Amino acid sequence: MNAVLTLIANPAAPCLTDTMAEGARAALKALGGDVAPPGWLAPGVAVDIAFDGLAPEQAEAAVRPIVEGQPVDVVAQPMAGRRKRLLVADMESTIIEQEMLDELGDYVGKKEHIAAITARAMNGEIDFKGALRERVALLKGLSAATLDEVWGRATLMPGAKALVATMRASGAYCVLVSGGFTCFTGRVRDWVGFHEDHGNGLEIDGGVLTGRPTEPILDRDSKLEALLRYAGAQRVPVPETMTVGDGANDLPMLLAAGVGVAFHAKPSVAAQARARIDHGDLTALLYIQGYRAADIVADTGGVAEHTPG
Repeated sequence: MNAVLTLIANPAAPCLTDTMAEGARAALKALGGDVAPPGWLAPGVAVDIAFDGLAPEQAEAAVRPIVEGQPVDVVAQPMAGRRKRLLVADMESTIIEQEMLDELGDYVGKKEHIAAITARAMNGEIDFKGALRERVALLKGLSAATLDEVWGRATLMPGAKALVATMRASGAYCVLVSGGFTCFTGRVRDWVGFHEDHGNGLEIDGGVLTGRPTEPILDRDSKLEALLRYAGAQRVPVPETMTVGDGANDLPMLLAAGVGVAFHAKPSVAAQARARIDHGDLTALLYIQGYRAADIVADTGGVAEHTPG
């Protein structure tokens, strides 16, 4: 079989059944595909259906109506090169659940205003660089000590540690590339286990924020450049790379990677990405690669340490 379709549910609410799997298989056979029996990766959570004779896009289109109304994601792809050797991940609303700039806005009484700008930027409605400068300007005069305080609000996206630990155990290189700030990316790198991190800087003078980010600003083009740079440095062909993110500034790297996953993404991003996860947690990225539940390194979760770093 040269292609595979995977049905994925959230491990916190396993809902996949044999009936769903057989329904998906029947839909592929009705299109004229040569279809293998379902192969379960995790009971109730993830199942593979290998097939020949259909394009992945055809397979997805045929199966989505079968699971419509159910919290189930559908991803079809070629079977060859399914396991990826490089992961490049966005941080905010992807590896952690927060947008840290929005959280900082809480300390100047402008969280809702800043969050509204963030939402428009992440949906691609306004320029990312301009939006970043505008939001950081609203933090002018804020004590730099607040950066340590707001870090205590950070929580990991479910499955984050398992994703990185499992891929590292299989020899993959894992990089965090964020439009957020290095005062947070370094801590998330260590917390989750990424090899490296990249982000934007905040200007600080006399212990307070100046209201300016340091230049140059890491943006959508920078994320794509990072993917290609690390693929070259690690000698990984681009088809053997995986990217994940939720915002418009992630889209170029999502479209360029072997598999780019729009994770609980903004509508404009989810509509364009090749793979999308709307319901599952980050372990969905492992099931996309064909890992079985027994292969996954346990995700211990945890909370952020409230110490400078």
